[in-house]
Amino acid sequence: MLRILIIEDDASAAAYMAKGLTELGHVADQAADGEHGLELAQASSYDVLIVDRMLPKRDGLSVIETLRKSGDHTPVLILSALGQVDDRVKGLKSGGDDYLPKPYAFTELQARIEALARRPKTGGEVETTYKVGDLTLDRLAHSCKRGETEIPLQPREFRLLEYLMQHSGRVVTRTMLLENVWEYHFDPQTNVIDVHISRLRGKIDKGFEAPLLHTIRGAGYTIREPAH
Repeated sequence: MLRILIIEDDASAAAYMAKGLTELGHVADQAADGEHGLELAQASSYDVLIVDRMLPKRDGLSVIETLRKSGDHTPVLILSALGQVDDRVKGLKSGGDDYLPKPYAFTELQARIEALARRPKTGGEVETTYKVGDLTLDRLAHSCKRGETEIPLQPREFRLLEYLMQHSGRVVTRTMLLENVWEYHFDPQTNVIDVHISRLRGKIDKGFEAPLLHTIRGAGYTIREPAH
């Protein structure tokens, strides 16, 4: 699963992209103008940014240049109806990593996003695979294995496991899960977390020798290497 920010003022085009990416198991946030897009990009960590070149309030190239000047090297795919060589060169020189002229095929958009997510960022590699003990989660392939056993996960289970594995060895609180997995910024007063944790534990731990997912009473949950 990838976290993707779509900065696009065409509401139908943005909704189409977001729907397709969500169906692939990714998380897609949206901004309809350059100012809001820049705020979201600076406030959160994304794997890929999709930036329309012509935007209200602040144009796409200005958004990219501002991020680059601040040291943000998140891969950027520029979308634009301007597809001439000079336009593409200007976009890439402004800090874009790839340029896709409109109209485009969604399959090509998907392939370019996944290619960008595999590229190394300045200061480190883009992490697309998580491993805890013999449990492996592949974000790009949207797959999970424990040893050689394939573990089918629903989209929310995948996001939950991904977040836990990102913080392996540390306690993850219920508030952290509500905000980062369910995107709630309030307590809905339901047992939704307990239900999903129980289902996830049944899939990744049941039938295996050592449990990986643990409840820390009064604190939250953690996923960690089995004790030797």
